[in-house]
Amino acid sequence: MTSNHLLLRGRVLSFNAEPEGPEDTAAYTYVEDGAILVADGRILASGAFDTVAAQGVAAEVIDHRPHLMMAGFIDTHIHFPQVQVIASWGAQLLDWLNTYTFPEEMRYADAGHSGRMAERFFDQLIAHGTTTAAAYCSVHKTSAEAYFTEAARRDMRMIGGKVLMDRNAPEGLRDTAKSGYDDSKALISEWHGKGRALYAITPRFAITSSPEQLEMAGTLVAEHPDCHMQTHLSENHDEIAYTAALYPEAPDYLGIYEQYGLLSPRALLGHSIHLGARELEVLRQSDAKPVFCPTSNLFLGSGLFDDAGLRGQGLTNAIATDVGGGTSYSMLQTLNEGYKILQLQGQKLHPLRAFHWITRGNALALGLEHDIGTLEAGTGADIVVLNSAATDAMALRMERAETLSEELFVLQIMGDDRAIAEVYVAGRAQKSRS
Repeated sequence: MTSNHLLLRGRVLSFNAEPEGPEDTAAYTYVEDGAILVADGRILASGAFDTVAAQGVAAEVIDHRPHLMMAGFIDTHIHFPQVQVIASWGAQLLDWLNTYTFPEEMRYADAGHSGRMAERFFDQLIAHGTTTAAAYCSVHKTSAEAYFTEAARRDMRMIGGKVLMDRNAPEGLRDTAKSGYDDSKALISEWHGKGRALYAITPRFAITSSPEQLEMAGTLVAEHPDCHMQTHLSENHDEIAYTAALYPEAPDYLGIYEQYGLLSPRALLGHSIHLGARELEVLRQSDAKPVFCPTSNLFLGSGLFDDAGLRGQGLTNAIATDVGGGTSYSMLQTLNEGYKILQLQGQKLHPLRAFHWITRGNALALGLEHDIGTLEAGTGADIVVLNSAATDAMALRMERAETLSEELFVLQIMGDDRAIAEVYVAGRAQKSRS
C-alpha cells in the first residue's frame, strides 16, 4: 500500500447524536484500545484497534496511548484581524470596537501584514486543537486572500469572508455597497468550494452597513445559496438601541436581516442574546443558527446566552470563541466559561454534550456533519489528541477520575492548549511538524 496510510492508536471517542445525559451511551462510540485508519486526507475506518488493524492495510502506526482521540474542534465565530487586540482592557461592545478593533483592522489593507498575521492566526488555531473555523476577515480584500491562502497551504476546512461595512467606521475601513459586492463576488469565485475552502458572505452588523449594502448582501445570498452568511445579532443593549435608531421601520433587530433576505439555515448569527418573541419565531422558521460566544459575552459584559430557551424553540445553537472580544482561542476554555454562564441561569452543560457541541454539534450548525465533526469513515481526517493529565493540577485531579464523563469534565474546566497533545489536519500531524 502507499506510504501515506496512518494507523493512529489510542482511546477513541466519536459522537453520532447529541447525548441526552450521562447515561445516553447510544449517542457516542468510545473504544479504550481504538484506532483510526487514515489515508489521502480522509478517515478510512475507526473502531477497535484489533479490528481496524486486521484490515490488512500496510500503515505507519502512531501510538497515542493513553491519550484520547476525537474529531478536531470547530469554532463557528472568530475574527482573524483581532489576533493582536485580544485582551484589550475595559469597555463594552461599541467602545471596544472603536477604541481597539477598528484601528487594528485598518492595518490589514497591507498584504504583507495580512499574510504574516494569517500564519500566526492559524498557528494559534492548531495549537488549541481547532481544525475548522468560520472567521471574519477585515473589510479589505487582501485580508481574505491572505486567510484563504494560508488555509489552503495547510489544507484546512475553513470558512471565511471579508466584512461588508460602508458606514459608521473610520475612513480606510469602509467599502461601498458596490465595491463590497464586487470584492465578495470575486472572492467567492476564487475560493468558494476550491479545495477545502468555503465562503461566508459577511455583513459585519446592521450598524456598519447601510440599507443599500444589506440589499447587496441579500443579492449575494440569493446568488450563492451554498455560501454561509455570518453577522452579529443582539449582543449588547446599546448596540440594539443604536441599530433600532438606524432602522426605525424594522420590527426588531432580526427583522432587518429578515427584510434583506439574509436568513437561511446557513446563516450564523453571533451572540443572539437579547431576543424578543417575534425574533425567536423568525429564527425557528428560517433555521438560522444562533452562536454562543461565552468568553466574549463575559469579557464585554454583554449578557447571558439562553441556550436552553433557544433549544426549547427547536433551534440549533453553535458555540464559538469570538476572539478577540473572546479571551481564548481554546474551545476547551470556551466550554469552561459556557458552563458557568449556563449555571447562572439554572442550566446544565454535561461534558458529553459539551464535547459533542464543539465537534459534531458545530458541524451540524454549519451543515458540514458529513465531512467534519466525527470519526466516521469517509470524513476528513481532522483529529485532535487530548492529554487529560497535561498539567500537574490536571494529573492530580485525574488520579480520582473514574469515568469518561469525569475525564471530559477535567478537560472542559482545566484544559487549554497544553492539553492538546497532537492535531491532525487532513491526516497530517501539525504540532509535531511545527
